[in-house]
Amino acid sequence: MRVSSILSTAPGTRRTAFAVTDWGLLTGIALIWGSSFLLIAIGLEAFPPTVVTTLRLAVGAATLALFPASRRPVDRADFPRIVLLGVIWMGFPMLLFPIAQQWISSSLAGMLNGSMPIFSALIAALLLRKTPGRYQIVGVLLGLIGIVAIGLPGMEGGPSVLRGTLLVLAATISYGVSVNLAVPLQQRYGAIPVIMRAQLVAVALVAPFGLVHARQVQFAWGPLAAVAALGVFGTGLALVAMTVLAGRVGATRASIAIYFLPVVAILLGVFFHGEHVAPLSIVGTAVVLIGAFLASRAEAP
Repeated sequence: MRVSSILSTAPGTRRTAFAVTDWGLLTGIALIWGSSFLLIAIGLEAFPPTVVTTLRLAVGAATLALFPASRRPVDRADFPRIVLLGVIWMGFPMLLFPIAQQWISSSLAGMLNGSMPIFSALIAALLLRKTPGRYQIVGVLLGLIGIVAIGLPGMEGGPSVLRGTLLVLAATISYGVSVNLAVPLQQRYGAIPVIMRAQLVAVALVAPFGLVHARQVQFAWGPLAAVAALGVFGTGLALVAMTVLAGRVGATRASIAIYFLPVVAILLGVFFHGEHVAPLSIVGTAVVLIGAFLASRAEAP
């Protein structure tokens, strides 16, 4: 298979304004993924990053395996793309987040992850050789400004905060690429068989590192429950919802769900982890919501 055929994407099937189903998918994704950062933080209280990643991927794949659709056959010609997704959508970014959260708070990780839509839009424009619509451009830019405003107060830390920040940004770029590459496969086979196979690839890649660090585990039921929830919902069901949404409305507009993650991450960080939120972050949150609304407007034909 040629590299150009692997590195391709497709527009969504819906070019109109979001339907009720689209908004429902978006809301569920935001709530589940917005809580993922807190669940990672709780998991790190007992498990090293590689074990957190291995467990969440294994549980996520097991969850998807319960769906009969997961056994739907996939053409061998698409295996290279699935392997690529296993690396850049599952293994690589899901390992970077727990590593980064050793040095940064769960709310800051959620805020920085909100930059993914701008990378998704830029990559979609490159792969489709098409500029996003006017409302999408304005919405994405406003969302990025809002994300900067949310995260700026937390950027006063030392080198460790910078290290964690760069790792999260690398993970979001990886997500921006993968959400585009997943669209054609999801439209061809459906979400579940594609995601489960990609997760199995990621488990095979990450599990050896998890086994190496298994001796560092300090078992506790709370962190185990957090990682299990992270796998079932964040790595299983929410990924299905995100891929379905991207197949319906396109990768750029689907990625605006990420704009709502900082809101959830901030609220959970404040109420359950005692994290401080600056007034500028609240202003940034409002800007993010405006950007999300504009980016979800109907595209011009």
